[in-house]
Amino acid sequence: MRIYEELFIVKPDAPDEEVDALVEQLRTHLTNLGATVDKVDKWGKRRLAYKVDKYREGSYVLFQFTAKPEHVYEFERRLRVTDAVLKFLTVRVDETMKRLEKRKKERDKRAAKRAANAPASPAPGPAPSLGQPISESPAAMPGMPKES
Repeated sequence: MRIYEELFIVKPDAPDEEVDALVEQLRTHLTNLGATVDKVDKWGKRRLAYKVDKYREGSYVLFQFTAKPEHVYEFERRLRVTDAVLKFLTVRVDETMKRLEKRKKERDKRAAKRAANAPASPAPGPAPSLGQPISESPAAMPGMPKES
């Protein structure tokens, strides 16, 4: 079982009842196949980046579900044959999560190694007070003429 996100765009002239019916139909189809639907977000109408089938905007719907790959193929087939759906995109999310988790472990390992190898900072000595001269004789200062 893998985690997927499916984003699809429905025609903007489709009534909300039709969009709700489509979402519910897809949800029941996935659960009948044995998948679990984790989240369904209806983003509402948004402007498209370019015209799709003479439409400038569409209703966006995001599904997040856990399923086997063959269930995803069937889900995409249903979206392809549904007239109300303009476009869809399927993304496998668990691969990204694994990659991010691996990077985080490597980062934590490097940070722990750096902390273990860092030298202890030297203890600061006593600071000179403001009223004391830095050197006893003025001749000891560089650039001053030596007294003979």
